[in-house]
Amino acid sequence: MAIVQELNTDRTRLTINVTGRFDFSSHRDFRESYEGLESSPDLFTINLKDTSYLDSSALGMLLLLRDHANASSAEVEIVNCSPEVRKILAISNFEQLFAIH
Repeated sequence: MAIVQELNTDRTRLTINVTGRFDFSSHRDFRESYEGLESSPDLFTINLKDTSYLDSSALGMLLLLRDHANASSAEVEIVNCSPEVRKILAISNFEQLFAIH
């Protein structure tokens, strides 16, 4: 599991890349990837291209990020989901809460 953040040059978009299993062991790294910023970006992009698995704690982490983003009127999008990950998000009704591409 690896969490890597990328802030674009004008600091308006933060991309968080999740590799491997997205579960409770990712909690601290995931939270630190967005909480320590000097200013909040307008868009948080969660890139799940290399995510092989996610569980209920990962869903909770996404909801915490959503609350954090909403506090500064930012948006959250989830991109590059595998069919398996997309199915979990759909079953959990996350398509109602996030833009998923």
